[in-house]
Amino acid sequence: MNITQEFDTIAAISTPLGMGGVGVIRISGDKAFDVIKKIYSKQNFTHNMISHGWIGVNKEHGFQKVDEVLVLPFFAPHSYTGEDVVEIHCHGGINIVKKILSLCLEAGCRPAEKGEFTKRAFLNKKMDLSQAEAVADLIHSKTQDFVSVSAKNLSGVLANKIREIRKSIMDVLSRIVAGIDFPEDVAEPEYSYIIEELNKSISEIDSILKSASTSNVMRQGVSVAIVGRPNVGKSSLFNTLLNLDRAIVTDIAGTTRDVLRETLDFGIPVTLIDTAGIREGDSVSKVEEIGIEYSKQSLDEADLVLFLYDASQGITPEDETIWELAKTKNNVRIANKCDLVSDRTSDAYYISTKTKEGIDEIRDLIKSKVCDVNPDSLEFATNTRQQECLRQAKNSLKIALEAAQMEELQDLISIDIKSALMALDELTGEVVTDEVLNNIFDNFCIGK
Repeated sequence: MNITQEFDTIAAISTPLGMGGVGVIRISGDKAFDVIKKIYSKQNFTHNMISHGWIGVNKEHGFQKVDEVLVLPFFAPHSYTGEDVVEIHCHGGINIVKKILSLCLEAGCRPAEKGEFTKRAFLNKKMDLSQAEAVADLIHSKTQDFVSVSAKNLSGVLANKIREIRKSIMDVLSRIVAGIDFPEDVAEPEYSYIIEELNKSISEIDSILKSASTSNVMRQGVSVAIVGRPNVGKSSLFNTLLNLDRAIVTDIAGTTRDVLRETLDFGIPVTLIDTAGIREGDSVSKVEEIGIEYSKQSLDEADLVLFLYDASQGITPEDETIWELAKTKNNVRIANKCDLVSDRTSDAYYISTKTKEGIDEIRDLIKSKVCDVNPDSLEFATNTRQQECLRQAKNSLKIALEAAQMEELQDLISIDIKSALMALDELTGEVVTDEVLNNIFDNFCIGK
């Protein structure tokens, strides 16, 4: 995006395309009110006051109505982006919202790019970069728990903590610089003071980083693959855990030819994978053979493997072959169709996808094996970029701390302290490159 485009008036549909009660088109920029006045039946607006009227087209014979709408105006700087913003709330049909967007573009807007509204909010100091990233996390959240965690960051919990750490580090740097620049008036700070303050800052950074792995699991989730030979009930278990008929279930071997994936909310997002039955022989078609290779790949990459066999038939040589692949993984050994047997001497977990016996126990096992995180204990949620910034800041502070413990020149110590501040400024966006910004906002949807 060039510098001219940064100040264009932009427009985009801010609600998902499809059938719905309401659709929202958002306009932002200096010409937002000029644009709306060209296509709206009313001309006067009061900040934050809803206006009711019609969107339409001015024809030679008069105003041709397109849709009855509500218009919500926001005058700069009191808006999401910090610019003049107009939201048009229309009926939610796909053709209606597209038509109104096209009228906005004809009236002087250009189409917004991915995340451009939030990018402008960041550039106009309406939020820092960690809060902007929290917006994306909220939009893409797959679980209720991560919604709550992301809302904390949007409210500024992480940003405020970083500001506290930064202020503490800056106070140390200021005293060092003052002692260097004005030695006759200001004494250099005691090394014991520098050591104490740097240790405190490192400890504060560690308190954020200790939840990094939990943050990553809650954001990215885990994968659980159901594997076994054909007709042992993999697709039935898949459907039962989802509580819907997602996979086709028949008595015909090889029905599942591809890998099916669906997400469950177990506090963290769990991607449940239904795989093609693993078997060999002349009856295996080329298509099924490809599906079997996908199954083996899913088994290898899964965080947890549910190895399923038919309890009424016992462990067959084919089952043993698959078990050899699964046993080295984090796994649960499951005997399905337990309603057909009375002997339950195996060490497997017995279930019946038909009667639903044992299903709740399998859900609990999945939670205990791959979802053992406590969202309530997650004070700070961080992403990979933020974690890297924190680690860079910590490493710089540790170098400065070691130098202070050896009582090296404070001028040299200040260099690493400045590096730590730079890393924290990159986290919040005080110092950030265009490449980093583009990478962040490319993950947003258009309209946000």
